[in-house]
Amino acid sequence: MDDDLANLRERLEGIADELADLGLARLRDAVAAGAERPPAAEKLITRARRSVDKAVSLLASAEDAADEAGDR
Repeated sequence: MDDDLANLRERLEGIADELADLGLARLRDAVAAGAERPPAAEKLITRARRSVDKAVSLLASAEDAADEAGDR
């Protein structure tokens, strides 16, 4: 089970990185096009990345709790 959580957490970390890269690319494209405000898609991507980051944090906490329970 611990390996499953660790693998899932690592995959989610990769997805969060991909979302961050995509968000930055959207911002760069908007600036290059002369936009004065961030595109709506970038805001949604950022919200999705934050949600994935939260999931990563929750899984890390679950791994820590499992490790502590195993140490007892």
